[in-house]
Amino acid sequence: MSQESSCKVKEFELIYELNDKPPVTESLFAALQHFLAMFIGIMTPQIFISNALGMSLEMSAYMISMALFISGVATFIQAKKIGPLGSGMLSIQGTSFAFLSTIISIGMGVINKGGSPENAVATICGVALVGSLIQMTCSRFLPVLRKVFPPLVSGIVVTMIGLSLIKVGIVDFGGGFAAMGNGTFGSLQNLGLGLLVLLLIIVMNRSKSPFVRISSVAIGLVVGYIVAACMGLVDFSKVGELNLVSIPVPFKYGIGFDWGGFVLMGFLYIITIVESIGDLTATAMLSNQPVKGEQYIKTISGGVLADGFNSALAAVFNTFPNTTFSQNNGVIQLTGVASRYVGFYIAGLLALVGIFPVVGGIFSLIPKPVLGGATLILFGSVAAAGIKIIASQAITRRAMLIMAIAFGAGLGVTFAPDILKHLPKFAQTVLSSAITTGGFAAIIANLVLAKDVEDVEDVEDLEMEPAGEEA
Repeated sequence: MSQESSCKVKEFELIYELNDKPPVTESLFAALQHFLAMFIGIMTPQIFISNALGMSLEMSAYMISMALFISGVATFIQAKKIGPLGSGMLSIQGTSFAFLSTIISIGMGVINKGGSPENAVATICGVALVGSLIQMTCSRFLPVLRKVFPPLVSGIVVTMIGLSLIKVGIVDFGGGFAAMGNGTFGSLQNLGLGLLVLLLIIVMNRSKSPFVRISSVAIGLVVGYIVAACMGLVDFSKVGELNLVSIPVPFKYGIGFDWGGFVLMGFLYIITIVESIGDLTATAMLSNQPVKGEQYIKTISGGVLADGFNSALAAVFNTFPNTTFSQNNGVIQLTGVASRYVGFYIAGLLALVGIFPVVGGIFSLIPKPVLGGATLILFGSVAAAGIKIIASQAITRRAMLIMAIAFGAGLGVTFAPDILKHLPKFAQTVLSSAITTGGFAAIIANLVLAKDVEDVEDVEDLEMEPAGEEA
């Protein structure tokens, strides 16, 4: 038996293996299930960002269209594998939730200085484009990166991402900032809608059917949307004014840059590498591919490189950083289809839906309480995923101290932001984020504090827990 073969932890029963070519009908059916499991997850960050930055319906619909279109192109690149670019597996790409709070922060910084939503998107895309070079470079040095970002550090940062987003979710649950202004925030109508969606997702997530569990968020949002429409809370009148087709236009809103935002986003690009390694490892395992050894490292490096390249491509076409989607691993296990050729069909579906802005326009009208009911549990799941990563390692006295320092620093600047007011403006911008302050604190503490006797690290093994950020 070869060394690579011995690295396969478990053989999964697959109907179609990695390089099999299923018939068109079966490929389309499998692709459709992947599409249903992910398309809400791709659109949700765009909806949040467009609402936060005050985009028009037309602009919001265009942003959603481009997110879907680029996800299709990115998925094709991952599955096809072009030279060193791509994992060569059924790795599905979509807009990352990890960047959400940072993107909103950068955008609001531009708007607060008198800029328009278009100016905000230009700056965000410029920062994301330059930041993607960090991820592409790091993809060549993954074993070294593992030493700086062990599961403890990456778990702390993922937890901080989730905790920092929960405020956004609960505000929408109550009706959003507009409801705060008109006095309807927290009304029984808003709370009832949000609670309906939340309970639907919880009930379906506990189903014995894997497909129902995978689709729980999408179903919850659709049902909540229908109920809100029946209550007269959705105005479809403007959807008819949208263009029939969205043509991808590079740098449609221009390009800008912000150094403070670059530090924040560059840090998150490194963190998403850790998450992508986990997702790609799970995909390799479910596809009966090696999860250690030379072939595994080559697969993971190609996947992470494609993550960075696809994020650069997203920035060029006016949307936000991409990453691998973990929920699609559940679809592989459910269908027994691991063929990377199915990825071509998924890519086609995403790109096709993406060029029709009416799709984005309809979803842009989701009422805030409906969105809040879903995202409250989604963002809570991000924090829970971080805790799971932390718990995958032995929690020693040293680990407890690192966690205390990181959570204390990160949440401290969130609860008392005035503590930074005497620092230079650049430092205020960088350290005002709980993610970067807590993350930097965790990294420094991990490097400085001497290891306990019971601490054990395998620096050569790149396998990590999937972060599951898309819930």
